[in-house]
This record gives sequence, C-alpha cells and structure tokens, in this order.
Amino acid sequence: QVQLVESGGGLVQAGGSLRLSCAASGRIFNSYHMGWFRQAPEKEREFVAAIGWSGSITSYADSVKGRFTISRDTAKNTVYLQMNSLKPEDTAVYYCAAGKSIVASRTPSLTGVNYWGQGTQVTVSS
Repeated sequence: QVQLVESGGGLVQAGGSLRLSCAASGRIFNSYHMGWFRQAPEKEREFVAAIGWSGSITSYADSVKGRFTISRDTAKNTVYLQMNSLKPEDTAVYYCAAGKSIVASRTPSLTGVNYWGQGTQVTVSS
C-alpha cells in the first residue's frame, strides 16, 4: 500500500523554480511531521526541509535556506516544497518522508522516519 506519492520533479535551468508535491494518506498526514530529503549520485541522502504536523514549525538545511519553502495543505493531505533560484548542485532524487520527531535546531531536523516516498528526480542544468 503506497503511503506517500511525490510529483513535480523535472528538468529546469539554473535560476529556475519547481514545486514538489507529496500526497499522503490521511492517517499519516495527521499523525506525522513531514519533510524532504534528497540524494545526489554517489552521495549520502541528506536532509532538506521539514514541517511540523501543525505547520507551526519549519526547518531547512543551510544549503537551501532562503531559496526553498516547505508547506502543508491539510485539506489535501499534501506537503509541498517550493524550490526557487535552483542551482546545479540541487540536482538529486528528492524523497518525501514522514517522521515522528522534529527539532528545528538539529540536523536532520526530522527523525524517526517511518515512511518514505518513491522519490522524484530534479535536474538543474547550468
């Protein structure tokens, strides 16, 4: 049973924008904090952004602060990642995640991840 479904990836030029979406089952969306991770070729998966279940807490990796915005739509059980001013180094597979703990001052801010999406490719050309 698929619990998290990402969409919105693609190819974009440097400086452009993309918005990723992650649709979750209601059971997960209402019980977990949500976030995004990414993995570039031959690199470890890294934390990108997280949002608390109520939406009052958000956290970002230093590399994306000021460029990416995470948000959630309760009516649609969907979390979004708006990515602006994209750089070639943002190229990666982006994964949606649902976790039990969020601490903004910690990296990664989202831990206790119980669910992962299948990933969506983001490619930024120079």
